[in-house]
Amino acid sequence: MSKTLINTFASKLVAWHAISGRSGLPWQGNRDPYAVWVSEIMLQQTQVATVLERYPRFMKRFPTVKKLAAADIDEVLAEWAGLGYYSRARNLHVCAKQVMTEFGGKFPSDPILLEQLKGIGRSTAGAIAAFAFHERAPILDANVKRILARLFAIEGAIQDKKINDRLWDLAIDLLPTKPTDMPVYTQALMDFGATWCTSRKPVCLGLEKKCPFAKDCQANLSGQVLLLPQKTKKTKSPEFDCNMLLMRSANSILLQKRPSNAIWGGLWSLPEGPWTPRVARAKVVEISPQELLAATLPEEKSAALTKACKAINQAEEIKHVFTHRKLWMQIWQVGAPKELVFLNPDLKWVPLAQLGRHGLPQPIKLLLQGLNLVRGDDLKN
Repeated sequence: MSKTLINTFASKLVAWHAISGRSGLPWQGNRDPYAVWVSEIMLQQTQVATVLERYPRFMKRFPTVKKLAAADIDEVLAEWAGLGYYSRARNLHVCAKQVMTEFGGKFPSDPILLEQLKGIGRSTAGAIAAFAFHERAPILDANVKRILARLFAIEGAIQDKKINDRLWDLAIDLLPTKPTDMPVYTQALMDFGATWCTSRKPVCLGLEKKCPFAKDCQANLSGQVLLLPQKTKKTKSPEFDCNMLLMRSANSILLQKRPSNAIWGGLWSLPEGPWTPRVARAKVVEISPQELLAATLPEEKSAALTKACKAINQAEEIKHVFTHRKLWMQIWQVGAPKELVFLNPDLKWVPLAQLGRHGLPQPIKLLLQGLNLVRGDDLKN
């Protein structure tokens, strides 16, 4: 392992950033730990372009950790809707309450204490500590793992604990000696992985730009750039079918709050039936109204519902791709009288004009817009 590279890495990276790093991002240069924390959580599993739009809006709605902690979880989920991975929003809300109750409304500077807060892992704790408090704390997200695996020709799957521990040790060894250099170094590390040492098209394989580590990178010197880090083989994502009920009464739609531990946890969605393994369906699905209502509203009296509801019509089928599975949702449109009352407390009628106050899964939001039941602006309130 090159001691020269270890000793010069930070200074070379900072010099690279001064010329080629990203600038003008709304969260850059901000030492407010709350703002840093929100940006770090939002950037997990979300493209920068999306965060550029949503981060300022979220910060305007919840400008302080106190405001976020005092907000209702439905408000937070509504503001988060469309960003995906909704456990992040729930964890944000819980973490804000922790900061208020356990730390007097101020984020701790110690990465170890930060890591004890809900939803903050070791790498995120390091980023908050480095940006907000100039602590010499390492980060090790997917981009950084790729950089280090290539620079030092680290073989083996990065999911393996021994490999992961080795990468953490390297991340610590590479830190700049001056704490004041931590913000720019940490940002440079993120930028380099996101824009230059990318997964599929790193600049070293092109002709337009020259990587500052071209003569030191072991993967580049041995022709293994696209082979490192080693990846585990992905299994084919399972596919499922389910029926969803779009029940409407006048200008209201029936929504159901999803369990916090489920997919789209805590959001408001259409009542749905059980997920079953995907099979090739005919264009017209054969299911009786009573069977449909019993499957999607199992706690209600399906016979009475069937009698009360107007015509049930098969609508479109929607495909939604999750990280590890695919879901095909068959939508059924149903008319019902407004006075229809349900036993399940998680069911409620929501006026179309108030949908923006409820966090909706993105495919459901797009469905309602596509059916012209609600305008896009109504979902931004």
